[in-house]
Amino acid sequence: MKKYLLSLTMAALTVFAVACGADDEGNQAEAGTGSSSEDEKTEETEETPVNDELSGTVSIDGSGTVYPLMARIADEYMTSVETGVSVEVGRGGTSAGMQKYVVGETDFSNASRPIKEEELSELDANGIESKELKVALDGLTIVINPENDWATEMTEEEISTMFVTGQYKDDDVVLWSDIRSEWPEEEINFYGPNENHGTYEFFVDVIIEKQDLVAGINLQQEYSTLVSLVSDDVNGIAFFGYGYYANNDDKITAVKVDFGNGPVGPSIDTIAEDGDYAPFTRPVFTNLNLDAAKEKPQVKAFAEYIFSTGVAAFAGETGFAPLPEEELAESLEFIRNLN
Repeated sequence: MKKYLLSLTMAALTVFAVACGADDEGNQAEAGTGSSSEDEKTEETEETPVNDELSGTVSIDGSGTVYPLMARIADEYMTSVETGVSVEVGRGGTSAGMQKYVVGETDFSNASRPIKEEELSELDANGIESKELKVALDGLTIVINPENDWATEMTEEEISTMFVTGQYKDDDVVLWSDIRSEWPEEEINFYGPNENHGTYEFFVDVIIEKQDLVAGINLQQEYSTLVSLVSDDVNGIAFFGYGYYANNDDKITAVKVDFGNGPVGPSIDTIAEDGDYAPFTRPVFTNLNLDAAKEKPQVKAFAEYIFSTGVAAFAGETGFAPLPEEELAESLEFIRNLN
């Protein structure tokens, strides 16, 4: 799979990140507008014609997992489709992004878990009409240091148990030999994304069934930090979305998981809701502010581009398994009928 670098330099395009301070609401990336000659533009599809009259800003925040996909779509859109529109894509995390979205601060909110009832209630209380749209499929990936040559394959039960407090030791100082006796008598260092992220919620709610995480786990805001921590720690183990592993597979190793029919590694081919990696597969979403889509032409136009062209073109490139064409078509039809 072609790797996609988050820091991207393109002709007539600048992407920059703005840190949002100690509250960890996340980094904001904005791709600046620019112009290009007609022969530099990519061939336009019937679904996404260039409209030179479109201008303004589209505001997106939320999931760090979904960020590479949405940022790639935004880059292509501003370069090749609507050069007068600025699409700002943040990556504060699903829950942090939702805090902005429910009060109307953003047009889209990306999420790596379904929207919560309390978030829907807040939207309703604030008079905001919203639509949750599935964009792709992600595979939760368990990663270890490349020098770890003993834990390259684990069972689903071993993974879910080792991350739960008190399962092996009262003080949660868990050794590899506690998992399998033939493994080293070395302490395991646990890592993962923090509570701002939908990946954290998916892991806690679904994988370990709402039990408490092992004490001392190192939770981080930035996925790049998690990659660095595991790549420098032979006894480290972490969980996050497949895309961040795929873009760093020279630094970290993905554990093959045995769900009962032999070990299987995450890949674009195995990540599917009914496939070999199904237990660790999850849909990822973007939530669209329907009021914004109705009132701002640039918001509706970008939403149409996501589902007519963007997801199909760039899901695989950024580490996601694509949705069936009919699902994308249904979302596109819904957006086109907004008025």
